[in-house]
Amino acid sequence: MAEIEELYQAIILDHNARPRHFGVLREPTHASEGRNPLCGDELLLQLHVEGSIIQEIGFTGQGCAISKASCSIMTDAVSGKPVEQALKECNKVIAVLTGKETEDSIPEDSELVALLGVKQFPARLKCATLAWHALEAALRGQSTVSTEDK
Repeated sequence: MAEIEELYQAIILDHNARPRHFGVLREPTHASEGRNPLCGDELLLQLHVEGSIIQEIGFTGQGCAISKASCSIMTDAVSGKPVEQALKECNKVIAVLTGKETEDSIPEDSELVALLGVKQFPARLKCATLAWHALEAALRGQSTVSTEDK
C-alpha cells in the first residue's frame, strides 16, 4: 500500500513541477477564472473547442501543488475529447473526490487516481476540485467560479 501512495505522490509532484498544457491560448473559445480563497489558488483555464471537440486547452495561475497538479492532470484527461465526455469526466471526478461516488469509477490506469489521496485531507478537497469546477464553468459559459460557492 505504501508503494502505491508513493507512486501517487510522485505523480502529483511531477505534474506540479512540470504542468502539462501550462500557458495562454492564442484563440480560446471558452475560458473561466477559478479561485479557491481558502488556499489562495487562482487559475485561468482556457479552451479552444471546434465542433464539439476540445482541440486545445491551457491554464495559467498560481496555487498549491495539489491545485496545480490537479489542473495539469485534468488538462491531459480532457484534451482532444468531446465536450460532453469532458463534462461527464468532470462530474465523476468531483463526485468521487467529495465522496458522492465510489473510487471504483476512476480507472486504475488513469493518473486521476493520484488525486484520490487528497480525500484523506478534507481541507485540501477544494484545491483538488478547483480545476474541475473551472472546466465545467468554462464549458457552460461562466467566466468565473469560486470554491466558496461549491
